[in-house]
Amino acid sequence: MTDWQGKPYYSLDAYFKNTYHHKLYKIALNAHLTCPNRDGTLDFRGCIFCSAGGSGDFAAGGRDSVFDVDRQLREGLSLFGSKNVGDEYVAYFQAFTNTYGPLPYLEEIYQSALSHPKIRGISIATRPDCMGPEVLTLLCKLKKEFPDKFLWVELGLQTKHEATAEYIRRLYPLSVFEETFERLREAGIPVIVHLILGLPGETREMMLESVSYVSGLKPFGVKLQLLHVLRGTDLAKDYQAGAFEVLTKEAYLEILSESIARLDESIVIHRVTGDGRGADLIAPDFSRNKKDVLNSLHHVLKEKGIRQGCRKITENKR
Repeated sequence: MTDWQGKPYYSLDAYFKNTYHHKLYKIALNAHLTCPNRDGTLDFRGCIFCSAGGSGDFAAGGRDSVFDVDRQLREGLSLFGSKNVGDEYVAYFQAFTNTYGPLPYLEEIYQSALSHPKIRGISIATRPDCMGPEVLTLLCKLKKEFPDKFLWVELGLQTKHEATAEYIRRLYPLSVFEETFERLREAGIPVIVHLILGLPGETREMMLESVSYVSGLKPFGVKLQLLHVLRGTDLAKDYQAGAFEVLTKEAYLEILSESIARLDESIVIHRVTGDGRGADLIAPDFSRNKKDVLNSLHHVLKEKGIRQGCRKITENKR
């Protein structure tokens, strides 16, 4: 049985400690790419919840004119202050769509990160509709070139429900996600699926349906992200117009705990909440205190006797 390091779910921290025998920290990077949902290929507005930073508000190098992994690592490490973060890191290509660019440039930025002596591996955030065969070929090539490093792909699914996907301007159907997921699985590239809990119009049951759907795919990892309303987004306009309400802390913890219960125990949970840049965060206010959210989650899990996968077993017997 996998060692969850004392938690009732398989956290990324436990995965790193089991695999590398110490904690690894992610350094979010900005490779100065864009997105088909912003450059006019699909739309100019981006997803409805996406900030001007392309969901990379904490990424280093936002003001750089060129990608410099050394500089961005130093800048990213400075955000930890005096905290001891060790000597090995994950280079997280976070801002915008990180497979959406000229192939030679993509190869250059991935290689520069993988070649860095302090980088144990890279994680590439992207859209499923921006993972063409040439990009997949490049990733397979890099896997062979750097056999001692890992390479992960993070796919922004957010929801399995097409009506919600249309509202948030995801602009690709579920079938595209499924095709990309299978191609990555066949290539042996670990996939981390992003889900957002609290999207406007979604009921508790709809959110849990998305979680159960992803659980059935058994990806390497999943991120459970609390919906944030950020200043300057179209989502903020709808929120301020009273079109929807954000989840309360109690409602979020209830849905989150039930989501963990439905996730297959083999899946690494990379995130159970989220951060919004303080100056830009409009709601929910409770998310500003990440430590309190995590402590409260662990209390709820203990109180309800929940361990990752416990509901999945019951549902499969029906």
